Amino acid sequence: MTRKIRVLVIDDSALVRKTITDTLQMDPDIEVVGVANDPLIAMDKIPKLHPDVLTLDMEMPRMDGLTFLRQLKQENSPLPVVVISSLTQQGSKLALDAMEAGAKEVLAKPDGSSSIGALAGKLAFHIKAAARARRDLAPLPTTKIQPSLPSRPRAPAGMDRRLVVIGSSTGGVEALRYILPALPADLPPIAIVQHIPAYFSKAVAERINGLSAMEVREAADNDPLLPGVCLIAPGDYHMMIVKQDQYRVRLVQTPPVHHCRPAVDVLFRSAAAVAGAHTLGVVLTGMGRDGARGLGSIKEAGGCSLAQNEASSVIYGMPRAAVELGVVDRSVHLQAMPQAIVETLNTIKP
Repeated sequence: MTRKIRVLVIDDSALVRKTITDTLQMDPDIEVVGVANDPLIAMDKIPKLHPDVLTLDMEMPRMDGLTFLRQLKQENSPLPVVVISSLTQQGSKLALDAMEAGAKEVLAKPDGSSSIGALAGKLAFHIKAAARARRDLAPLPTTKIQPSLPSRPRAPAGMDRRLVVIGSSTGGVEALRYILPALPADLPPIAIVQHIPAYFSKAVAERINGLSAMEVREAADNDPLLPGVCLIAPGDYHMMIVKQDQYRVRLVQTPPVHHCRPAVDVLFRSAAAVAGAHTLGVVLTGMGRDGARGLGSIKEAGGCSLAQNEASSVIYGMPRAAVELGVVDRSVHLQAMPQAIVETLNTIKP
């Protein structure tokens, strides 16, 4: 019998602790071995309970979640952490700080009105992803690193049909925070689906935008996709590409795909349909199979594909699924991905 994933729940709200515990106990592969109402109590319980994953609130008495995460990092603790936070604008910024401090996942905090049944699959998925996440990867630098090869000279205005679409999940926020600042500003438009909660996507886009030469922002319905602009799908909305006067995005709340909304496959299939052979699809770190069939659609349409390699992936699930499907042109280390994107775009006709 497979050993259950042992979880320690850290939150100062008794209601939230009970909701998370009841939700996770619905999954036969997960066992909640304890709860703590602040990080100081949690530090006492960790060596006794030997949890595999911690869930962590950000705002608690005596010690906040961010301080606790930074302390774990200083102690080189390998314990993966899933932040479960109130994702208001301020809460989202704290959650993003938490990911930079080492948290593996961020989820919106359940409240008294939340359905345990609705939360169960999502919480369990992210707990399992955190449990499988690599713990030996070195932190990524945050400085701007420009590729040595320049991007292809632009085609005449309105004539460049190239499009980059990127999909990622667990570990993807940090991967994007590395890749996007390393890209030149004059690339064709980029559209990204990162498995992410509602409200958190805006904070991620704003943080990366501050590091990048290109414009990076959360997508709004009917936004045009323009050269030098990167649009990130908002949490809880699928993002599709349509072609009118130019490439534009459509945001829809059709049912989740692979238990995800936004889903990478939705973005990739729509890009293949409208941009065809002018598309570059990129699959980054993440658990599950989302993006593999969509990347196949891009290849069938004559486009190009890249995937993050196993050595640099926090979870080699989504890239592995695409490789096993035979739809990846090149598997690339994360630190070489900006260069690979520029090089591959240079082979695609504008």
